[in-house]
Amino acid sequence: MSDQPVIPDPHAALALERFRRSRGLWRLAAFLALALAVVLGLGRFALPQTPASEHIARLVIDGTIASDPDRLEIIEDLIEDASVQAVIVAINSPGGTTAGGEELYEALGRLRAAKPTVAVIKELGASAAYMAAIGTDRIFARRLSIVGSIGVLYQHVNAGKLLDTIGVDLDKVASGPLKAEPDFDEPLEGAPRASIGALVDNSYQWFVDIVAERRNLERPAALALADGRIVTGRVGVDTGLIDAIGGEHEAVQWLQAEHGMAPDLPIATAWPLPEQGLDLLGALLGTKARAALGLPDGPITLDGLVSLWQVVPHS
Repeated sequence: MSDQPVIPDPHAALALERFRRSRGLWRLAAFLALALAVVLGLGRFALPQTPASEHIARLVIDGTIASDPDRLEIIEDLIEDASVQAVIVAINSPGGTTAGGEELYEALGRLRAAKPTVAVIKELGASAAYMAAIGTDRIFARRLSIVGSIGVLYQHVNAGKLLDTIGVDLDKVASGPLKAEPDFDEPLEGAPRASIGALVDNSYQWFVDIVAERRNLERPAALALADGRIVTGRVGVDTGLIDAIGGEHEAVQWLQAEHGMAPDLPIATAWPLPEQGLDLLGALLGTKARAALGLPDGPITLDGLVSLWQVVPHS
């Protein structure tokens, strides 16, 4: 046996290196092809499935309500679309901004003038969501759904003691005594409280007025129900806040009985618009990442007046 060192063949080494590089390129190409297939597949399944023929449209109001120009555009499209025979407004929301609820209520009023509309409240239809519901021709809810919470809220946090503790002093120069009031380092009292109170009351009185008008209630009766209380769907029927117990099935039966809808009309969701392609993939990845970190899925910060049912902790 020879003790001479083995000299590697440079041609073999070069071929091996080329093989390693090509294998890496093939792996990268395969990964990109798979990613593209996933994106295209998700995009294909996310394409709107709106029938070209006559159908019932479904408008989903889910989660916190705020003003939304895209949603308004969809509602205007439904008004003009001759293939849409009726609209089911599927609601599962605690409410949201008062302005957002008003925007939705007014838009549904224009829709109601063009074609039959019916609201279906699932688990929750409170405050601004109830405001939206009364914009339709008829309201259905489950016996144990939560409805009501008629009212307007403005919350103020007084962090003055906390700032004193950490040694922070705030100052400002304002054009008037109520500019940028109330300060979050002071209690809500005096002229600022009176100003905010007038703002809340003005919005509240309008809310009560439209409840009385749309639910065919005497104003004192509407006012008695507008103390912020929530009730079940069954109590909602008894008090006149909603029309009947049921879900989408009962809503379709009502459309057939009262408006002559064909029994085989398909139902297609018009809102929200589906995510497509890269947007859908990004949304899915974002949701998974937030869930892994224990974070909520995209909460909406509400500023100003809100019509929102919530549990507020008291000290």
